[in-house]
Amino acid sequence: MKKSLLAVVIASTLAASPAYATKIGVSMALFDDNFLTVLRNGIIAQGKDMGVEVQVLDAGNDVAKQLDQIKNFAANKVDAIIVNPVDTSATQAMSDAAAAAKVPLVYVNRQPINVDTLPDNQAFVASNEADSGTLETKQICKLLAAKGLKEANIYVLEGELSNQAAVQRTKDIHDVMAGPDCGVKLNILAEQTGNWKREEGQNLMTNWLSTGKPFDAVISNNDEMAIGVIQALKAAGKKPSDTPVGGVDATQDALAAMQAGDLAATVFQNAAGQGKGSLEAAIKLSKGEKVDKKVYIPFELVTPENIGNYLKKN
Repeated sequence: MKKSLLAVVIASTLAASPAYATKIGVSMALFDDNFLTVLRNGIIAQGKDMGVEVQVLDAGNDVAKQLDQIKNFAANKVDAIIVNPVDTSATQAMSDAAAAAKVPLVYVNRQPINVDTLPDNQAFVASNEADSGTLETKQICKLLAAKGLKEANIYVLEGELSNQAAVQRTKDIHDVMAGPDCGVKLNILAEQTGNWKREEGQNLMTNWLSTGKPFDAVISNNDEMAIGVIQALKAAGKKPSDTPVGGVDATQDALAAMQAGDLAATVFQNAAGQGKGSLEAAIKLSKGEKVDKKVYIPFELVTPENIGNYLKKN
């Protein structure tokens, strides 16, 4: 009887224990970034929910440091690795290092340059950047058309030029301009990188304002630079609502700016969803299960009209 009871207890314990990987190494490009902080927290929270040990390291925007982190994770025999790459053009070496150690690897949020040649035990989880800048730009076009404009001058702020997301979001702007979906002829007065940073966005806008050239809107690759633009406009005594400013990510700061009437449009990128998806993919790969090479979490346009649906999401 005692043996039978003991067997039941052991069986119950085993059933309650996770049958998947228990140790996941995560290398984030940068801790000091609002969106990436939400992404990182999403991975950590999902790990706790699933009973998975998650070790998260900050690469400090250093490619060499990030590669070392991946190699160290592999040497310490983690069950899988999640990488938010510093430089999306430098990911082949990361894939090679993980493949040599036979450790599954999942890229998250930033598309690796070798995404189409990833080994069977590697994957990419993010949102499709072909939609982000497209949704943003179409909304800016709509707002300009609503003002009765047939032609408009705009400024464009790009993210880090080594980052696939920045390249694609800027391409999206040009694609919408060249296609039939805008309805307003857009003229780009200047297109420069603000490296995803608020202060650089503010500096760029301050410089553009000093030229005295009239403009009708600003399209930014992300919310942080867009907020910098708004700060520069206010410092110059201008109302941001007079010249629509658009961003991407729908961070809490951006949503607050929209509620204040300063940010015209943003695009919700589900950081928590990407974090959860990357961890789930890593666990499946560590178990030898197949996952899609590209797992996309949809982008969603956020405007003052539907902002209530997004206030607690990022």
